[in-house]
Amino acid sequence: MKKVVLIIISFLLVTASAFAYFKYSSSDSITFTSPLAEKINPKPLNKYSFENLKQIEPEKSQISINGNIFSFQSENKTITGQINIPESGPDGPPKDGYPVILMFRGYIDPENYQTGDGTKNAAKYFAAHGFLTLAPDFLGYGGSDDPDINSIAARLKRPYNLLTLLNSLNSLPNANLEKIFIWGHSNGGQIALSMLEITGKSFPTTLWAPVSKPFPYSILYYTDEYDDRGRALRKVIAGFEQDYNVDNFSIDQYLDLINAPMQIHQGLNDDAVPFEWSNELIEKLNELEKDVTYYTYPSADHNLRPNWNTVIQRDLIFFQKHLNQ
Repeated sequence: MKKVVLIIISFLLVTASAFAYFKYSSSDSITFTSPLAEKINPKPLNKYSFENLKQIEPEKSQISINGNIFSFQSENKTITGQINIPESGPDGPPKDGYPVILMFRGYIDPENYQTGDGTKNAAKYFAAHGFLTLAPDFLGYGGSDDPDINSIAARLKRPYNLLTLLNSLNSLPNANLEKIFIWGHSNGGQIALSMLEITGKSFPTTLWAPVSKPFPYSILYYTDEYDDRGRALRKVIAGFEQDYNVDNFSIDQYLDLINAPMQIHQGLNDDAVPFEWSNELIEKLNELEKDVTYYTYPSADHNLRPNWNTVIQRDLIFFQKHLNQ
């Protein structure tokens, strides 16, 4: 009897297996693939695409201050920078706190860099007029931890690090979180545009000779200055483009998301950022009906000299105008 039952059960199992095979093998919606045959490619850098950064909640960190140096944590790494706090009057800090300017500098060789380079003069000027300034060093600079060993990954993670800083400002004493401004120079101008696009916030922003070309051309343009004329970087970028759509990481694709009033300065004698770049950027922003004012300076270089005093005064007037609105 037991033998008969086993035969019947075996027959039913074979029949059921055959039925399942013929049913699903003829179906277009189901495909059986060996897990061993699948190529695992998680594409971790997609986390830092503009679309994803728009949706995620950045970390919050405690901003620590030691003299004129501040530091915070982002993705388990320490980032330092220079802070300038205005001198308090006889009544102490303003009731609502000091307005805050986030300052993003341009490229500087890490071997020659010291905290505050690229921003300290403008920061001192703004602080003297009542603004609290924060100029992050970025990873690999100053007292910050080392960046990602992959140069493209290190670059793409930078906006996220700064979103963490922005999200941590409530830990900063005497900061007015309702009055946040942005200042950016050169590559820092590109970072500033990224922040405006990702957040959609209306932070009044001034840009000095911003790098505004699409990624990765925005960095390939400068490779003639490298010892290997950019060979290693081109190889890294080629590998990156095999797995990722570069448009998802490029500021030129998201200019329509900018909601902030802007002021842009460009020297016509600039040997680092061609003035045609800023002209094209202004043309696109005007087509999108963005609130932007554009100043050009015929004899000014990349650092807006000899018109630095005029430029910084225009920035102060711009910030004060929006401070009072």
